[in-house]
Amino acid sequence: MTKDVMVTISGFHMAEDDEDTIEMVHIGEFYKRNGTYYILYEERMEGIAEPVKNRIKVREHRMELQKRGPVTVDMVFEEHKSQSSTYAIPYGSFLMETYTTKVEIQEEEDCFLATASYKMNINGVHCVSCDIRVLAQPRETFRL
Repeated sequence: MTKDVMVTISGFHMAEDDEDTIEMVHIGEFYKRNGTYYILYEERMEGIAEPVKNRIKVREHRMELQKRGPVTVDMVFEEHKSQSSTYAIPYGSFLMETYTTKVEIQEEEDCFLATASYKMNINGVHCVSCDIRVLAQPRETFRL
């Protein structure tokens, strides 16, 4: 697949009686090195001039999300493991813990899809079950 991609990030959040879906599309870069897939993109946040630089690193049964800039976090989703990280935003920070149940990868000639399912605790309290979906498609053939 080409290096120049459109990156679609979809998040599905399921709390007790509430479900929420968030989807964002960004211009990015995709490449594979030594069996690991990398997706890089910048994210603009409302009211903040500096972009957040994102790097997603995926290999079998593991996905890592790194954010740098006005938002910082290092999240690791590895099957059947718990991870803790500090999520820092311009207004403060909080402790986030995840327990990942599944990470899957699908690679085709014209797209790359990685998904992870996990449960999230914030400051020690279970708050939501989540699915994240990361789709990279060539820019020249991308359609919404």
